[in-house]
Amino acid sequence: QVQLVESGGGLVQAGGSLRLSCAASGSIFRINAMSWYRQAPGKQRELVAVITSSGSTTYADSVKARFTISRDNSKNTVYLQMNSLKPEDTAVYSCNSFLMPSSDPYYHYYWGQGTQVTVSS
Repeated sequence: QVQLVESGGGLVQAGGSLRLSCAASGSIFRINAMSWYRQAPGKQRELVAVITSSGSTTYADSVKARFTISRDNSKNTVYLQMNSLKPEDTAVYSCNSFLMPSSDPYYHYYWGQGTQVTVSS
């Protein structure tokens, strides 16, 4: 059974920083891309950042130069460092991993449960 567990959300003032973590656990053979999504109330879920297994990164225009995605392959963990936070960054942030479990020869997408980030003005 593969699980993704996020941590690090919370309440922060505008201009502040938060660091999110997402650890994948269970019987995992290989992890490909890992990513962060967010969904604000009344809005569609949007991709925030992606990091491939080789370390290549892609960001949404709205977070470029403020957010940094990274990963520790030895810990099956992806991070999202969020700086210069704005009220419009308020959302539930969820991690996603494209991985191959040990029990299956195919890659699948797995989701974490989400963590709330609230930025006050």
